[in-house]
Amino acid sequence: MVTDRVMRHYPFLLLVALTCLLFGPARLAADLVWSPQTGWRIEGGVLTGLTGNEARTALDLMNKARSAEDAGSLRRAIRAYTKVTKKYPNSIYAPEAFFRIGMLREKRHQYFKAFDALQELVRKYPSSEKFSQVIAEQYRIANLLLEGKRNYMWGIIPGFRDRSKAVDFYEQIITNAPYSDYASLSLMNAARAHQILGNPEEAIDVLDRMINFYPKSVLTPDAYLKLAQTHASLVEGAYYDQASTKEAITYYEDYLILFPNEAGVATAEKGVTDMKRVFAESKIKIADFYYLKRSNFKAARVFYNEAITIFPDSDVAANAKQRLAEIDAREQKLTTTPAPEKKKKRFLLF
Repeated sequence: MVTDRVMRHYPFLLLVALTCLLFGPARLAADLVWSPQTGWRIEGGVLTGLTGNEARTALDLMNKARSAEDAGSLRRAIRAYTKVTKKYPNSIYAPEAFFRIGMLREKRHQYFKAFDALQELVRKYPSSEKFSQVIAEQYRIANLLLEGKRNYMWGIIPGFRDRSKAVDFYEQIITNAPYSDYASLSLMNAARAHQILGNPEEAIDVLDRMINFYPKSVLTPDAYLKLAQTHASLVEGAYYDQASTKEAITYYEDYLILFPNEAGVATAEKGVTDMKRVFAESKIKIADFYYLKRSNFKAARVFYNEAITIFPDSDVAANAKQRLAEIDAREQKLTTTPAPEKKKKRFLLF
């Protein structure tokens, strides 16, 4: 039966339909061409998606917008392109209009609105031929904000520097194109932005996502090193909790094991040494407390030995060994010195 044949081939037909939906708009966008002599024109026999007066009006608006753009009247061009996106959203012109709006907003230093216009293109026309170009432009806008560029209100008044907005934009880029090269680049830059903003915990979270989601990226070695350095920046000294120290040591050592030929090996080796010193010194501080303040030789011995294990062949280990020798001497003295005799109690009778 025909119905049976259709059902048997349903998966294939569905795949074909999806392919047409995904790649059809890209084909349309590819055939919209601009030249100063002819204005916007469609090549390849593709339809505009409009008919009659609507098609002519939309084309007139596009030509008017591009003429204003070329004449340097950016606000007028933006207004005309915006009309196209609102009145003819299903036409071949709408994706191009959104793209032009983004580019013109960026020229006017309206970085927030520029990014939003490009995001509308991604959201409404995800199969546009310009998708990769849009992601690249969004990444460039986020980088400008990270570098400290100011967003202009109405394209005239500069606002405050806002690197937190750059972080938001990087996160959006990752959502838009999680398998593109811009995803890993955005994660690394988002981590850098968090560090500049004084948010080391957030930077650690972003870098952790980087090494877990993109383990084969060319940026992954740098992410390991940055993770170690960020944890190291949280270390407050030998007297404090050493959770960050242990994390820093782990990531420095992972870097040395996984990327022995990378340029950051010397930095990682120094990082391991510095962090092991702090970690071992913290054990010495605890051991000294038990030894000098509580005369608890058993507990002190445990922590001195841990210091030696953590950072052997160092001055810290030598100090721990000296303390252990002192404990041995004191314990030996206590075992060889006879205990003083107890005085007999005297009872007086009255």
